[in-house]
Amino acid sequence: MSSRGKLVDKDARSSAEAQLFSVAAKDVLVELKRWLEFISAERRLSPKTVEAYARDVGFFLSFLTEHLGHAPKLADLSKLTPADIRSFLAFRRSNGVEARTLSRSLAAARSFARFLEREGRGKSDALSAVRAPKIAKTLPRPLDAASAMALTEASTRAYETREPWVLARDAAVLSLLYGAGLRIAEALSLTRGEIPEPGTADSITVTGKGNKTRMVPLIPQITQAIADYIAICPFALAANEPVFRGEKGGPLSPRIVQLAMERMRGALGLPDSATPHALRHSFATHLLARGGDLRSIQELLGHASLATTQIYTQVDSTHLLEAYRAAHPRAR
Repeated sequence: MSSRGKLVDKDARSSAEAQLFSVAAKDVLVELKRWLEFISAERRLSPKTVEAYARDVGFFLSFLTEHLGHAPKLADLSKLTPADIRSFLAFRRSNGVEARTLSRSLAAARSFARFLEREGRGKSDALSAVRAPKIAKTLPRPLDAASAMALTEASTRAYETREPWVLARDAAVLSLLYGAGLRIAEALSLTRGEIPEPGTADSITVTGKGNKTRMVPLIPQITQAIADYIAICPFALAANEPVFRGEKGGPLSPRIVQLAMERMRGALGLPDSATPHALRHSFATHLLARGGDLRSIQELLGHASLATTQIYTQVDSTHLLEAYRAAHPRAR
């Protein structure tokens, strides 16, 4: 792991611990530290997942402090009933938390409870007995090819009074999302040393969720877009540092890329669903429509399960039906 990766990991754990330790009894505190280290080092969850899990368990312990009248101890956690867990979910739902977040909160609490049980420090019966909220299944909403291409062109934003290197930077990042199917975090974590010079290589190694690496092919247009940005970037780009920089020279924030997309979708008349992640959906959908096989697309996207990739077959079928209904005389 790079020095930057270690720093991010440490910062995530520090933030997570601050959230947890403010609501933990002393005996729980000891196990919380061990659990955070376990899910980070042993299970190799990403820093963002560790932080999210810690935050969710923090919410759970905060609720129990109010629910029980004191900061819960290990003995209290072992005595929880399914009714206590349902009360927690109901409380979170009453505060506007959606089913997907509730499910993650429950998963985080279960992870901690199972850790305690394995270590002989508690039980997870109550958490295991409660079903996770049902999550409404929604299909990814990819963009059409013309819109996706426009979003990756620096010239699309020629009307903006921005520095040329900023426009080139954003175009290079979005090209990676659409042209290589990267997650935004994967694109922004790339270092200068990982970027090949035009004509020297046709792939890069990407580190995805769970620190899993995969080889991703790069078409010449993407390599050139990144090279164009690097050529006019005003900052020195060391080989082991992030290649994409903010306007003050620090690592580029995902929020800046999201804001760039918001401006462009307004100019292009695109829906709110046109987000950076929608470009990754577009990458997979367009490959499938052109005859790409699911197993190859799974590997390119870095999906752990083929079932996750199969959702794009439904998207493709939906688009075909929409085109049929719009164009075929017998469908009217």
